[in-house]
Amino acid sequence: MASVFRSEEMSLMQLFLQVEAAYCCVAELGDLGLVQFRDLNANVNSFQRKFVNEVRRCESLERILRFLENEMEDVVKIVKLEKYPETPLPREMIDMETVLEKLEAELLEANQNQQTLKQNFLELVELKHLLKKTQDFFEAETNLPDDFFSEDTSGLLELRTTPSAAAAKLGFTAGVIKRERVIPFERLLWRACRGNIYLRYTEMDTPLEDPVTREEVKKNVFIIFYQGEQLKQKIKKICDGFRATVYPCPESATERREMLDGVNTRIEDLNTVITQTESHRQRLLHEAAANMWAWEIKVKKIKAIYHILNCCNIDVTQQCVIAEIWFPVADAGRIKRALHQGMERSGSTITPILTTIHTRMAPPTFNRTNKFTAGFQNIVDAYGVGNYREMNPAPYTIITFPFLFAVMFGDCGHGAVMLGFALWMVINEESLLAQKSTNEASTRVSNRSAKVISLFSCSKEVLHDNTVLQLDPAVPGVYSGNPYPFGIDPIWNIASNKLTFLNSYKMKMSVVIGIVHMIFGVVLSLFNHIYFKKYINIILQFIPEMIFIICLFGYLVFMIIFKWCHFDVHSSQSAPSILIHFINMFLFNYSDASNAPLYLHQVCIKKIESTAASSIRAAEETSLLFNFGDTFVHQAIHTIEYCLGCISNTASYLRLWALSLAHAQLSEVLWTMVMHNGLNNSSWVGLIVVFVIFAAFAVLTVAILLVMEGLSAFLHALRLHWVEFQNKFYVGAGYKFSPFSFKHIIDGTAEE
Repeated sequence: MASVFRSEEMSLMQLFLQVEAAYCCVAELGDLGLVQFRDLNANVNSFQRKFVNEVRRCESLERILRFLENEMEDVVKIVKLEKYPETPLPREMIDMETVLEKLEAELLEANQNQQTLKQNFLELVELKHLLKKTQDFFEAETNLPDDFFSEDTSGLLELRTTPSAAAAKLGFTAGVIKRERVIPFERLLWRACRGNIYLRYTEMDTPLEDPVTREEVKKNVFIIFYQGEQLKQKIKKICDGFRATVYPCPESATERREMLDGVNTRIEDLNTVITQTESHRQRLLHEAAANMWAWEIKVKKIKAIYHILNCCNIDVTQQCVIAEIWFPVADAGRIKRALHQGMERSGSTITPILTTIHTRMAPPTFNRTNKFTAGFQNIVDAYGVGNYREMNPAPYTIITFPFLFAVMFGDCGHGAVMLGFALWMVINEESLLAQKSTNEASTRVSNRSAKVISLFSCSKEVLHDNTVLQLDPAVPGVYSGNPYPFGIDPIWNIASNKLTFLNSYKMKMSVVIGIVHMIFGVVLSLFNHIYFKKYINIILQFIPEMIFIICLFGYLVFMIIFKWCHFDVHSSQSAPSILIHFINMFLFNYSDASNAPLYLHQVCIKKIESTAASSIRAAEETSLLFNFGDTFVHQAIHTIEYCLGCISNTASYLRLWALSLAHAQLSEVLWTMVMHNGLNNSSWVGLIVVFVIFAAFAVLTVAILLVMEGLSAFLHALRLHWVEFQNKFYVGAGYKFSPFSFKHIIDGTAEE
């Protein structure tokens, strides 16, 4: 149970393993996940380590697996098993390499063949469309209107005025081009050929699939009529520049029909071959998908093992692997059993040897957590990992963090909505965890943490009432019965001093909660001093800190509570001001006649304190003659920091009052300005309007009051714990225990 309040006791040991058994022993420790290996080759380049070739082989296998996974994307579903496969032996890695390399080669060949076939299929389909469209072009050309051959076009194709010999020299080029390139293509042709060409184009009916990008492409069929070899060469270069595909097209209709029949036959044959190729490719992918997940896990395990072995030393005889490991003392028995199992699996007869290393290095900090406490431990570790064996704030944060959040957010209705959302997250925990989020906030706070926070938000209203309190109103007859059972009485909403009462109540409550929270933090520092046997710190640090914070801020809490209890509604008008009393105490001004004492003999107590202080100062003057050097300077800085920190931290807790007031006022504004207006409409139109207004009210409530205000309260609660509470006892200068764990590596949560 002590490990809940402090980090686990750690031990540093040197581990000696036989080379043949090292792989299996490290694998067993990876399954256990309780050992952190130290890098004994930190000064050695990564490419000069012992097992660098094995790591490269694993990286090559990972590349093949990524290739297979990309090929399976959105096509074949990878089968995942409930249990992780066992770590393969080194000799099994060779078989895995053979299978994966063969599978990669077959798949690459299938992809290449399929791409070639699809490219041929695309060209045949384009040629098919071209042959169909060119007949229309030629028919339109022979049926040109009489006014087509005007003066502007007389230089293009003078079909009716040229002799047959000249007409026979007329040529044409047909091809296919992407649709978005047609306009610039036509413009460049017209300018380059100076209008001495005749261009016709039409859209293809169906889009075609690009065999490389596998995207649909829309294309147009074009035909260009020209005269002369020079224009032919220009047109060819322009077509190449626009990446237009030019196809041979017969001049006679009979030859075009014969070519079209041949193209259709070839398309049918290609369809059959492409279908068979795709079937073969799918069969390869399905075979790979059945073992894909297991292969990925095995490769990750093998690579992790060799990475750990690269952190170890090899003795001069090349027969022994030497490692240094950190592990919890409580798990020493489990670690020894795991090493024995690894020895048996490898077939070795030499038992691994563990020897204790005495070192002055600070051990890593390891706090055991479960699903519930992990979220709060992450909140603490986000500020700083605790020093080895110092007090862990997480057990107390489990209570105080939701409580302070509830003080700022405290709203039963909105808290119920948050509770519903938290319950939904708990129910769908497995599916949510399966989605590997990159959002840091989602990884810091668990679903159960959100549930506790929302429960505190609902129950915070209990702070606002006391059902057994017998009220004594100033005017008899105004009030009868018992106090309001839950929360603040709604009658305050119509009171003229509503804000005055709520501000005073929440402000003083925030001060009381904050000071109690800080005193508790100072008390926790006592347990650190006792555990680390720094008894001098108890006398020279803890006791002065407690005296300072209790005599000043504890006294402030006393005055607040005393004033609440001592002055009733009849005498509240004559109650003295706590603020004036506190200021006068710091100014040593006890002669202010305008401010009466808060309680009997208060002035006498102050005089006694003043006399005692003068005698203490006289004693201090003689003791300050000694020079304590660095210790004195350090403690002087700490004293100044602590004294100023107590004042600023107390003021910082007023954010509890500010955010609570802001949440209440925003809720009231949203109700008054939005929902209340919808409910005031009593006509039949109001039946429709109320739905629209409620939708807007719900959206604004969720966006502003739940999300924005909830996030604000969460961040302020973080600040109060990290700064105001933890700086009283928590150093947070340690480093986290990062065990070698296959589970963390596979899940992607391993520490760097």
